[in-house]
Amino acid sequence: MIREVLRMGDPRLLRVAQPVAEFGTPELAALLKDMRDTMAHLDGAGLAAPQIGVDLRVVIFGGGANPRYPDAPAVPDTVLINPELVPLSAEEAEGWEGCLSVPGLRGWVPRWNSLRYAGFDATGQRFERTVDGFHARVVQHECDHLDGILYPMRVRDFRRFGFIEELFDGQVPPQAD
Repeated sequence: MIREVLRMGDPRLLRVAQPVAEFGTPELAALLKDMRDTMAHLDGAGLAAPQIGVDLRVVIFGGGANPRYPDAPAVPDTVLINPELVPLSAEEAEGWEGCLSVPGLRGWVPRWNSLRYAGFDATGQRFERTVDGFHARVVQHECDHLDGILYPMRVRDFRRFGFIEELFDGQVPPQAD
């Protein structure tokens, strides 16, 4: 089922989400299906459970080619529950980001360039990956939602934050999330 995505200003987006305690449940499977349906419907690169009003530490991201991000490299289709992120260096990269909860806007956001993330899949199997570039950016963006952080909170230069139509003459910016 396609769910409504909460928009910036809704106080539920500012809460710290709760850890998932039980895996492999029908409720978790239904949540993940709704998240996938919603993300696909909106051509998103990722979605966090708090964005649809569910106060759990669950994110999904990745998948195939995305018309909103034609130049972005492929990111594997991932369910990440109760994530842990560890930067591999202090090196940051800046890039354009957007968000389904902040529609129509883009901002120039710094993120760690490389990191290791770990967590659980839908069945409770722990896994970890070491990633960099766009993949690292997407993971950080989605996991920020679990701590009540929206990407505009990370923008350092508000001259590089605004409506897509104004910033890019209506074109999709490169590497938006």
